[in-house]
Amino acid sequence: MKKFMLRRLGVAHEPGSFKPSLQDCIEAVLEQSDTLVNDVLAGLKSSSSAARSKSMQGIQNPAGKAAIEHLLAHQDAFKTSFARNLRASIYGGDIQRGQGQPLRFDDFQFLEEEQIDANIEFALTQQEISMAVDDVLPTLNSMVSSLLGWMTVQPHLNPLKPESFVYALRESLLEHVPSDPSRAAIMTPAAGMLGVSMRQLYKEISEWLRSQGVEPVGPVMPVGAAGAQVKPVENSVTRTLLTLDKLRRLLSGELDLGPLNGNIKDFTHTVPASFVALEDMKLMEPMMKRLAERASQSASPKTAGSTGGLTDPSAQQERSTSKKLGRELGEEVVRLMLENLTQDHRMLAGVRNNLKQLEPVLMTLSQSDARFFSERQHPARQFMDKITNRSLAFTSEDQPGFSYFQKTLENSINVLAGSGGDGQSFARVLRKLEEGWTRDEHDQRLRAEEAARGLLHAEQRNLLALRLSEDFSERLKNKKVPEIVAVFLRGPWAQVVAESQLRCADGTADADGFLGLVDDLIWSVQLRLARRNRSRLVAIVPGMLIKMRQGLGLISYPQERIPVFFDELINFHEQAFEGARPAPVAGTDIGPETPAVSAVETVGIPVDEFWMAESEAADSGFMQAANEVLPEVDEDEVIDPSAQQAWSANNLLTGSWVDLALGGVWVRAQLTWASPHKTLFMFMSSGGMAHSMSRRTMDRLRGLGLIRLISDGRVIDHALDAVAQTALRNDLVKPGGAT
Repeated sequence: MKKFMLRRLGVAHEPGSFKPSLQDCIEAVLEQSDTLVNDVLAGLKSSSSAARSKSMQGIQNPAGKAAIEHLLAHQDAFKTSFARNLRASIYGGDIQRGQGQPLRFDDFQFLEEEQIDANIEFALTQQEISMAVDDVLPTLNSMVSSLLGWMTVQPHLNPLKPESFVYALRESLLEHVPSDPSRAAIMTPAAGMLGVSMRQLYKEISEWLRSQGVEPVGPVMPVGAAGAQVKPVENSVTRTLLTLDKLRRLLSGELDLGPLNGNIKDFTHTVPASFVALEDMKLMEPMMKRLAERASQSASPKTAGSTGGLTDPSAQQERSTSKKLGRELGEEVVRLMLENLTQDHRMLAGVRNNLKQLEPVLMTLSQSDARFFSERQHPARQFMDKITNRSLAFTSEDQPGFSYFQKTLENSINVLAGSGGDGQSFARVLRKLEEGWTRDEHDQRLRAEEAARGLLHAEQRNLLALRLSEDFSERLKNKKVPEIVAVFLRGPWAQVVAESQLRCADGTADADGFLGLVDDLIWSVQLRLARRNRSRLVAIVPGMLIKMRQGLGLISYPQERIPVFFDELINFHEQAFEGARPAPVAGTDIGPETPAVSAVETVGIPVDEFWMAESEAADSGFMQAANEVLPEVDEDEVIDPSAQQAWSANNLLTGSWVDLALGGVWVRAQLTWASPHKTLFMFMSSGGMAHSMSRRTMDRLRGLGLIRLISDGRVIDHALDAVAQTALRNDLVKPGGAT
């Protein structure tokens, strides 16, 4: 058997009649797991030989050589583990891998020294593989997206993405090389060798899919597509101070032991609160005590025999140096945060310039008030959150309202600069801004609240109608009922009964008699039963037709559909009086070639379709997935890293900004409301225009590239996350974070 089975499939030759599915593609890759492991083991064996290359010096220690020998001796078991983990990772996805967000600023306080090392190890492993496959991965992403039925490339949905292989390698090595030093010695070189083998596999699987008639889909979505690469920010911080090692030492108290000996609370000034929310952990006090004990143990040799405290000049100098480093680190974090914000091209240039002018104020604040970073509700943090988020409403300086927004922002910054920029000043400025926003947007808020109430009512009605539809289906079992009647009961009439029950304040189940009509309607169209009691049929039909018309009016059922159903219903009732054998129905009494088939489609409401009354749809701007034209994307459009996360209706946050394709142009809108069950969403665009849609419609628009995520509303959070990512990136350049 050749190295890669795919080479025997006639890759890039004549396409056959067989067109592979996604599962066929996945299984073809999984069959190559042993080949991938063979390449890794062969590379490790070569690297541990006497003729070592310069690039392999990292695994020439005894622990690394012992780990390689163990893997070679148990290579069958290692292959089995890798195959099992790769299958679980590919089919289980991110949930199986336990893969969350990248290293985040807010999570830093949770990380112990071992966890930081694990983050560095994972990043190095993923970097090795990504570098090897980055030229062939886009083609595979395009092919897999085609197999999934998307019209645009969705890299984050590719089950064969590199993260699946990284997980399999790390889990397999963890199982067979439990020693941390030994595993660390071979992890990165093993990943590099795996990446080289994966590159060949990616290339051949793409060629095989193309040879079997799979066509790649269009370009990658400009926003919202995970995996898009953004050029790292280059600045003084990335070149000098910020590394995970220094941040770790700062948090552990190594950089400044003094304040821990006397007053634990002073530690927050040593650490310039550059790592958010220690207090939010509910573990701050135990952590501070633990650090204080560690500091006391470290300081005790220096203070032995001294009654006046720390008098050693060298110790005092060390303490002064560490405090200086702590201050510098806090300043660097502020500066880097602002650099990330001022390079965020989702915000207009004027807004970014205003944010840059805040640097002196924030520098002073970070040194005088450590709560700026450690408390999310700090007035300065809230001010920046709300200013940056509101600024995303504007896509050009000519847009109505921008000049006013820009003027208020400039005035606010001037006030803050003149006041010294303490927390109280930020609170006063923010309060004044919010009062102005509330006045200006009063009418818009009222309309939005009214539309949201209507949407919430519609969601409740649809959910209740779904349950009623299931109940009606049970009543229809084993009964010869025409299909059009069954469709009518499960669709429009379930909505009618649900609306009636929701409007009944006292909880009466059938105040209007709409629910009781169901059994009468079912009986009336069972011709054998109706013929036995024609007098009852004559008595109930007129009132039944009147009540049905009243009920359908309750949900604004389209008037043109009502006669279609009534005509078919009257035909069935006439057959009961004629006494003749009725024509067969599709599945029951009507044949597939009769006009009733088209009537069924006209009358029914699909169970999975969200029904909205005309007035509800008009008030909330309810949208269906229409045949919109995909607007053009500017070639120089810059995408922010925070927008590169995979997103869906389930994880879309209130306050998020999106671009909607309406009439061939992009319209910027903010998610202002989502229903409790995440079935309905309402966006507001400039001028207070509402745009609402069901989850199904949103998924359809997203698949067509007609809606794209701009920001999840957490601009400041992502700017701070970039600080942690910069520190990690520096550790990848200089592992260990040399001082």
